[in-house]
Amino acid sequence: MAENKPIHTKVMKKTVLLLAFCATLGAWAQRGGITPQMLSDMKAQHPTTASDRAMRNALAKNAINDLALAADNPASTETFFSNEVASKGISNQKSSGRCWLFTSLNVMRARMIQKYGLGSFQFSQSYNFFYDQLEKSNLFLQAVIDNGGDEMDSQQNRWLFEHPLSDGGTFCGAQQIITKYGLVPAEVMPESYSANNTRTMNMILTLKLRQYGLELRRMVAEKAASTTLQARKTEMLGTVYHILTICLGTPPERFTWTRRTADGKAVETKEYTPQSFYEEYVGKDLVGDYVFLMNDPTRPYYKTYSIKYDRHSYDGADWTYLNLPMEDIEPCAIASIKDSTMMYMSCDVGKCYDAKSGVLSLDNFNYADLFGTDFPMDKADRIRTFASASSHAMTLMAVDLDAAGQPLKWKVENSWGPDSGVEGHLVMTRDWFREYFFRLVVEKKYVPSKLLELARQKPVELPSWDPLFEDE
Repeated sequence: MAENKPIHTKVMKKTVLLLAFCATLGAWAQRGGITPQMLSDMKAQHPTTASDRAMRNALAKNAINDLALAADNPASTETFFSNEVASKGISNQKSSGRCWLFTSLNVMRARMIQKYGLGSFQFSQSYNFFYDQLEKSNLFLQAVIDNGGDEMDSQQNRWLFEHPLSDGGTFCGAQQIITKYGLVPAEVMPESYSANNTRTMNMILTLKLRQYGLELRRMVAEKAASTTLQARKTEMLGTVYHILTICLGTPPERFTWTRRTADGKAVETKEYTPQSFYEEYVGKDLVGDYVFLMNDPTRPYYKTYSIKYDRHSYDGADWTYLNLPMEDIEPCAIASIKDSTMMYMSCDVGKCYDAKSGVLSLDNFNYADLFGTDFPMDKADRIRTFASASSHAMTLMAVDLDAAGQPLKWKVENSWGPDSGVEGHLVMTRDWFREYFFRLVVEKKYVPSKLLELARQKPVELPSWDPLFEDE
């Protein structure tokens, strides 16, 4: 039989337990944790309604965007454009991050098609991607040498080893690679599986580069001569080159190509080098003829900025841009389209995108009604809180203007294949464009002289890890 304890002992025990429980609650509250009272308050704020139960049942079997889609959004059906640059043949980057390269080449091929009356034509993305990966590998290894005297856990070295290589990039990278190595037609160096599916090749190269980076740091610490460091780096790059040839093929040094009309009639057959092909069929000064414009409301407008190591080759220039309000950027884009000239642009393509219609519109999805709360952050707040950044490059090719010459909507040539969007294109409403557009590369002749003068300012250098550019 259990021993009977005095009443006062039981009371004291309960009191101690209660005090301990209260102390625990106090500790939770003091540390900012969720207390039982807070949970009770949360539940009381939104009593479950019949509408909530119906919505929960619907979401159990359907995607959020399917239920939030605004079926009566007029932007999803209007495809007329008052000004449009002709284009032939939609490209497909498949499972790779090469949108920057496809977009840059699409800008150049559009002019070539117009000038020579070609049918559907594409440059070889794989050819330029090969040298992009080789140049980026050298950029990483040389940057490791340059920063070898700093601690491994310095912010710059941490960023370098976190980002030794990627398949992403910007137009300045295309400038550097194409100017240095030229261009070839797609059939001269076709796409391989690893070109279309870059993940595993990137993993292998990244692992190798990190290994090499540690070795170079040890050599710097041991005071190795510069000539010794450069010789060892060249050996390392020889291995990178070998891996790239296995994955992508060997870039041609000379080739024969027949130019044909749109109906397939042969016009001329010649032998080219990649450089001579570029000079004959593109011939643009990719560095001197263009200006980079940006819309970043978190920083002062009418200032130039550059991002450290935001380039593709060690001997190239960092991405340097003039930050402008949309009111100054849009007229430049309109002038270019009216003159039948496509442009490189980038945006946050995943926001408010209806894949079924191919339309990007702020009115595509009504999350506010679905969840009973609003989402009021503007573009600057989204950038500051990592909610939005430039994520995808496309070719700006059309604009629909109202009677006053103001844009109603825009159209881009995308690189997701002909079955995506509007036959391979995406349509952007004016309001969406202003909220989620970031970069535009435009020929200088379409930019007012006062803005070109501002673009010549000494740029403010931003760090490699700036959040707006971290994922590119």
